Formats: sequence, structure tokens, C-alpha cells
Amino acid sequence: VQLVESGGGLVQTGGSLRLSCVVSGFTFEDYAIGWFRQAPGEEREGIATIKHNDGSTYYADSVKGRFTISSDKTKHTVYLQMNRVKPEDTAVYYCAATTIRVHSTIPVDFVDYWGKGTLVTVSS
Repeated sequence: VQLVESGGGLVQTGGSLRLSCVVSGFTFEDYAIGWFRQAPGEEREGIATIKHNDGSTYYADSVKGRFTISSDKTKHTVYLQMNRVKPEDTAVYYCAATTIRVHSTIPVDFVDYWGKGTLVTVSS
């Protein structure tokens, strides 16, 4: 099982960035996939989740209206479109998968598989 993130980098405040997470080794449709982030000295938090059984999406309040999660099943890829970024969005971003049926962003304890992360730095 692998989840591989890409697309991180340096972006200016107010700019946009798109992260990608390519998944392999499991049946894409059986899992909910989420994006998490962890800033230095902070706990890891779930910020966006997509459920492939019904297409539902969930967002943390901190990113709602600015970030969008989507997926391309043909490419086994989940995306996180980040718009109007702020310095407080600076963090390592991880994608993760769970088979547990969730009705919110995926709790950290529910995760079955993690990617290794990609760093996003927002300059002020």
C-alpha cells in the first residue's frame, strides 16, 4: 500500500497550490481519503476528506471555502486545491486512507495508511 504526495512548495500569501496524492495497493473505492497537515510544534489535524462510496466531502473550518478536495478514480489520485493561502497554512501536508465510515474529516486515530508528506510554505 502506498500513498505518495506531491505538489508542495513555496507560495505567496493569497496564492494557490494544488497537491496530489497517488494511491496504490488497495481498492480506491473502498476507502475514504483525507488530507492532513502538521505545523511545527502542532498536532496533526485533518482538513479535508472525500468518501468514494458516495462522493461526500468534509472540511475543517480553517480551510472551508478556500480548499477543495477532489479525486480522479481513473488516475487513483486525490487532489487538494489550495486557494487564498495564508501564512498559517504553512505545514507538512499528508494524505491518508481509512476504511472506517466517517461523517466528518477523518480522525487521526482512524487512519489505516499514511503518506510521507509534502511541505507547503506560505510566505507573507
